[in-house]
Amino acid sequence: MKKIKIFACLGLILAASIFIAADHIDAPGVAGSSADIADFYAFEPTTGSDNTVFIVNVQSNVLPDLTYGEFDEDVLIEINIDLDGDLVEDQVIQAIPRDGIMYFFGPFSPSSTGLNSEVATGNALGSVEISSTTAITTTTDNGVSLFAGPRQDAFYFDFIRFNEVIAPSPSDNSGFNVPGTDTFDGANTLSIALEVPNELLGTPTAQNVIGVPVYKTWVTTNRKQ
Repeated sequence: MKKIKIFACLGLILAASIFIAADHIDAPGVAGSSADIADFYAFEPTTGSDNTVFIVNVQSNVLPDLTYGEFDEDVLIEINIDLDGDLVEDQVIQAIPRDGIMYFFGPFSPSSTGLNSEVATGNALGSVEISSTTAITTTTDNGVSLFAGPRQDAFYFDFIRFNEVIAPSPSDNSGFNVPGTDTFDGANTLSIALEVPNELLGTPTAQNVIGVPVYKTWVTTNRKQ
């Protein structure tokens, strides 16, 4: 794989190591492609684990057979990790597809920070086949588990009821139904997932509100120039 100069086209909110965020179909310039970030999750697989799980969902509303919705080979997904709380990435994990394979690079300390990135081919982490039918997972020699492919959209939201409640002249604005109807039921999203030993990420010095060291992390998608 050649090094590719790219630029960031979309970012998502940063947060601590136990984090869930959703932002479906937000930017018209990236909607309908794998540059559109839908969800980002970062968490411990079990309490007190020495690993961290990162899940990035892009391009929601993907059909199960991938008749539309495939990872764009010109889009790099980049997980940024801040160790010291200055809101600048200290470690980066990259994922980019080629010919049905998702290639992962990192974690590594980037030579430059901000919007511009370059695929770090010298920091290969591993690869996994992108599959629409089975959950294929690769585990590397250093204990990193990798996945890439369509999954059931985890975002539960009654979008129809939401529009009824916020309408300019709602007939009933009493609130949401319980449990409501999941508008996204049956829709998929394109996902990458990694479980990474913390020793590969580095030791965080940033702390949360109760003084516990945490990783602050955010995800960007970057399109080839």
